Amino acid sequence: MGDRHSGIGVHLLGPVALRAIEHAETEHIELIRFLYADHGGVIRGKAVSRSRLPERFTTGVGHTVAMMAMNMLDQLQNVEHLGPVGEVRLVPDPTTFVPLPYAPGAAAMLSDLRQIDGSPWPGCPRTFLREAIATLAAEGHVAVAAYEPEFTLGRRTADPGGGLDRLIPVDDSLCYSTTGFDEAHDYTMRLVHAMEIQGLQVEHYHPELGHGQQELSIRHATAMRAADNQVLYRETVRGVALGMSLWASLAPKPLAGQAGNGAHLHLSLWDPELRVNAFSDPADRYGLSATAYRFIGGLIAHLPALTALTCGSVNSFRRLAPSMWSSAYACYGMDNREAAVRICSPTGQDTEASANLEFKPSDSSANPYLSLGAVLHAGLDGIRRGLDPGEPVNVDPATLPEGRVPRLPTTLDEALDALEADDVLMDALGPLRGSAYLAVKRSEARAFAVQDTAYELFHHFRVF
Repeated sequence: MGDRHSGIGVHLLGPVALRAIEHAETEHIELIRFLYADHGGVIRGKAVSRSRLPERFTTGVGHTVAMMAMNMLDQLQNVEHLGPVGEVRLVPDPTTFVPLPYAPGAAAMLSDLRQIDGSPWPGCPRTFLREAIATLAAEGHVAVAAYEPEFTLGRRTADPGGGLDRLIPVDDSLCYSTTGFDEAHDYTMRLVHAMEIQGLQVEHYHPELGHGQQELSIRHATAMRAADNQVLYRETVRGVALGMSLWASLAPKPLAGQAGNGAHLHLSLWDPELRVNAFSDPADRYGLSATAYRFIGGLIAHLPALTALTCGSVNSFRRLAPSMWSSAYACYGMDNREAAVRICSPTGQDTEASANLEFKPSDSSANPYLSLGAVLHAGLDGIRRGLDPGEPVNVDPATLPEGRVPRLPTTLDEALDALEADDVLMDALGPLRGSAYLAVKRSEARAFAVQDTAYELFHHFRVF
């Protein structure tokens, strides 16, 4: 390797980076994508050639700061310090190197946005999650998480009337029906294979309620890995579909008359050695510890603001409605799929290890690093302040008298107002990241407000 990459300091790289370089060579990888998620929730990146990979581990790839002020319509917003002047570096994390089975000859790594001198940049979403993880660690906890995404499989079809393209589902099967399994079988098997090649361990799969709707879950991991997995998941779902002349959309509501696509977030806190689940208490009626209840208290207290980050698009709020199993109310309950926070019933023999919470107002239009980081900050605030979540709601909250259980925001603008007023989350985001996120998301709300439903659905199903 020294002869092939002489003069670029390969000997200074760590063993993980060296393994990634060797893997790229033995697998005949020609292009390596450096991926990141922007404030619009879009997965973007740049690719480097295999011959330049060793040096890029240290130098990164130059990138304009303005991209973090770009919305999902590729409209640049006026955000101080995020204009045409200024540059950051896309620096890849070698532990995330994976070949892309749906794109032969290509691989990917998740990347940080760093200052030119290599120091953390305050506009980087992945850094935001890393800081949340460090804050949690200082309290003696490690977060274990998994996103549970749904998506719609179909074909992107020209509108016969000359309008915007439409998404036509691959089937009209029923929820969990064997017909749905059969209709999507070839795609699903390729998807499972692609996931496994990238180290994403598939747990279960089924056809969901909406036409063409699929749900495939992967195994939990520590927080950063879980967010990285969500990025790879989104890329793989779409990439495999495109290779089969199909179109897969993880948009919250790609079809107005069908069930929406969530990305529920499962979460638990552990000791630093990952031996003791801090959310578990077998003596409790629901198997939860005081720490878990306080964490729920934090989530409930910050829910209106959290939805701006976990349901990150205009389209999200078409899904987030009562009696749609999308959790439109600020409450928690035992196996209550209409509550924002669901206490999950234990699975398997080790009930203590399986104690976890499901945060339901979450979808794949969100930036997973901002989403998970915000959830951790909110829950930690509940632990620190000993917040009581109140009594659980174990019925559909929509059946209770109006006002008994607060509704979550009904529009992106409402959620952004709540976020801007939430000192805990805004302080965690910091001035640059917070102002950029609000500007980007408010611009999207304005843009879609003056357009019709077809315009909104088209732009969301093609991007997410």
